[in-house]
Amino acid sequence: MLTVGVDLAAESAGTAVAWLDWSPTGAVLRDLVVPADDDTVLRAVLAADKAGIDCPLGWPEPFVEFVDAHRSGHVTVPDGLTGLEWRRRLAYRCTDAVVLEATGQRPLSVAADRIGHTAMRCAALLARLAQHGRPVDRTGAGVVVEVYPAASLRHWELTHRGYKRSRNVASLGELVDSLLAAAPWLDLGPLAATCRRSDHAFDAVVAALSARAAALGLATRPDEHQARLASAEGWIAIPTSPLAALLSPRS
Repeated sequence: MLTVGVDLAAESAGTAVAWLDWSPTGAVLRDLVVPADDDTVLRAVLAADKAGIDCPLGWPEPFVEFVDAHRSGHVTVPDGLTGLEWRRRLAYRCTDAVVLEATGQRPLSVAADRIGHTAMRCAALLARLAQHGRPVDRTGAGVVVEVYPAASLRHWELTHRGYKRSRNVASLGELVDSLLAAAPWLDLGPLAATCRRSDHAFDAVVAALSARAAALGLATRPDEHQARLASAEGWIAIPTSPLAALLSPRS
């Protein structure tokens, strides 16, 4: 199995793509590209058995309805809600609320934070995938699944904050060591050096590991009540098993 991880940013400079090749005994980091342009991301996803993308795959349905109503001049605030409560309902997706409840971490709002720029790029990439015959199921059932490296790291009991940006490069190196100690079957090879100096590269590797969890059915899925919203808004797949469970005789 080949899993791909994409740490997507609004521009190529902050984007990284990782390729993990799996066997029954381990996983090898075959390639790691940073920066990565749209064509690189597209080629990687098209070649993958499963690809994890660290970016919202859609916008909150209440937010979409709000924008449409605003365009028509008919915005109304529901009775009994404070301004903050109402705005949060607009700003966050169903999956964001599930992640917050499960991990204590609130993902960035695709409707109200700068990650919206990245989501616009992602939407264009998803459209290109559909043009190539690989339409995306935003619930994660197809080749693409939405992932959140911080939540994956937290579940695997690894450091999930304080390792980003150049000032924290020492912490990033320690996190790479911790990941390799927890998953001795993971072979980063000479590309480990890139992971130690680029948090984008490291997050792409974590996204590829998370994609593996989703491919094996070892990650959260929307239930029957969440599925409709997830199909439009996207769904963050959080691993539900230890790292060791990612090894499988199915390779």
